[in-house]
Amino acid sequence: MSRIGKMPVPLPQGVTAKIDGSQVTVKGPRGELARAFHPAITIAQQDTTLHVTRPTDQKDHRALHGLSRALLANMVTGVSSGFQRVLSIEGVGYRAEVQGQNLVLSLGFSHPVTVMPPTGVKFSVDKTARIVTIDGNDKEVVGEVAAKIRRIRPPEPYKGKGVLYAGERIRRKAGKAGKGAKK
Repeated sequence: MSRIGKMPVPLPQGVTAKIDGSQVTVKGPRGELARAFHPAITIAQQDTTLHVTRPTDQKDHRALHGLSRALLANMVTGVSSGFQRVLSIEGVGYRAEVQGQNLVLSLGFSHPVTVMPPTGVKFSVDKTARIVTIDGNDKEVVGEVAAKIRRIRPPEPYKGKGVLYAGERIRRKAGKAGKGAKK
């Protein structure tokens, strides 16, 4: 039995789930999320918990069991407390600002780059204009938006300039001079 799949998903106070066959809708204080799960996986609600079961012990059913439970748990967490992804901007003259709902990035290009948020995602920038916070209910969408912003100017290994995830360490390389290289 899948260790992740067999764990029940508790529903916090104020969160409700509606199960319609393989379609599950979760409502909470931060909004509503819906997802269609594989028809072989059965999702049932007992009091304030959701349980995920699989029909057989086949390899594909075992894989879907843990995946479905993890996706369901992320839906419940998203509508109750939400998800955040923090990006850090490194480099001289590199900065970010929020104009309306859009994120405007100055990353050393000849023009500013404007990023429009998908529905349910909000951007915020701290007062130093170097820390960008992406906030939303859907973990998948928040992570995808963060990856797209990072892809605009990925961190380079020589000076460490670019957009990186908070806490990410960039492996630095010796430059052309070969500092620390044998002669």
